[in-house]
Amino acid sequence: MNPIKVGLLGIGTVGSGTFHVLQRNQEEIRRRAGRGIEITMVADLDVERARAVVGDQVQVVNDARAVIANPEIDIVIELIGGYGIAKALVLEAIAAGKHVVTANKALLAVHGTEIFAAASAKGVMVAFEAAVAGGIPIIKALREGLTANAIQWIAGIINGTTNFILSEMRDKGLDFEVVLKEAQRLGYAEADPTFDIEGVDAAHKATLMSAIAFGIPVQFDKAYVEGITRLSAADIRYAEQLGYRIKLLGITKRAANGIELRVHPSLVPAKRLIANVEGAMNAVMVQGDAVGTTLYYGKGAGSEPTASAVIADLVDITRLHTADAAQRVPHLAFQPDAMSDVPVLPMSEVITSYYLRLRVSDEAGVLARVTGILATAGISIDAVLQREADEVGGEGSTQTDLIILTHDTREGIMNAAMAEMQGLPTVLAPITRIRKEELA
Repeated sequence: MNPIKVGLLGIGTVGSGTFHVLQRNQEEIRRRAGRGIEITMVADLDVERARAVVGDQVQVVNDARAVIANPEIDIVIELIGGYGIAKALVLEAIAAGKHVVTANKALLAVHGTEIFAAASAKGVMVAFEAAVAGGIPIIKALREGLTANAIQWIAGIINGTTNFILSEMRDKGLDFEVVLKEAQRLGYAEADPTFDIEGVDAAHKATLMSAIAFGIPVQFDKAYVEGITRLSAADIRYAEQLGYRIKLLGITKRAANGIELRVHPSLVPAKRLIANVEGAMNAVMVQGDAVGTTLYYGKGAGSEPTASAVIADLVDITRLHTADAAQRVPHLAFQPDAMSDVPVLPMSEVITSYYLRLRVSDEAGVLARVTGILATAGISIDAVLQREADEVGGEGSTQTDLIILTHDTREGIMNAAMAEMQGLPTVLAPITRIRKEELA
């Protein structure tokens, strides 16, 4: 059988990794796919760089539309990124009857509903394993391996940059800004790290996992997104003393009245495996009603780890290339006419527990007033830690830190209680609030 022919749009870090892994393991891949898979055409604005990667055996052009227009190309790999030209090219490839493989989580999280509908109408596949958690096959696990389960919740460390920063803050006791500069120097963080440190990248990925887990449309605009920029070394130290570690988690959960979809720093018990995922590594926990808790761990980025996921998609499409479109695995696991309209909950309706840190005057009665407000709101306290004033502000200090862990409560109730506590004259700085996830 003739090899299936692939056109590659963008040959940067992931594109070059894809080409090299496909070349290196071509015989193994052919045995698994049932036929060869060959990248025969590459589009990149830097033609000379692309030629240096692929050599003289592959046609290199500077116009992505020339790849899409080539009738010999069966699959188009989109590795350009972003929402703009990438969206237009993906839709044009679908309209031309090409299958698409993409690592573009931002594109699918924002425009996935339109793209998947276009692909279904045309009878082609859009595969995106590489869009979430790099080399970890979490999309396949959710879409196929766990298909017997009613998924209860997913919680993932799905951004390596932020996990590296939090690991360094914990290990070295440094504040966020210091570690961010080091992460940029080492290449873990971009020159403009906004998408990573503000949680947007993780939210794109959580949106895709949520859609697959619960059979709902991709709804990035409904996600609650909070990054790590306001975390301090003190909070990481206090969390450690209380038996927790702070991780930026992407969380989606089935609740009684809807679906939770949120990204924010979370206290996780140190005894959980996911709490011990360090550096730039990724990990995703999935709770299913039949299987219980499963954990997926590995490299969430990088040239060859991400290429591993891209090529897995190429193999899947090659196997199913001639299959009836109705017999293929649906893009979002559930049949398109069986998608749910269960709402994504606003953050004010989410129920979780909390870590609160209050900088307060070191005087009698402060703790009683704070706990009184919580009690009146119906918020139960799990633990209280009060630091010595000298430890917080040095000898002779008149300020101290009060740390409170709560039991579960609704976020809207906590917001109102925090506003009341903030108004106390003995609360001297903005209250730090970090959500706590037991992941039991």
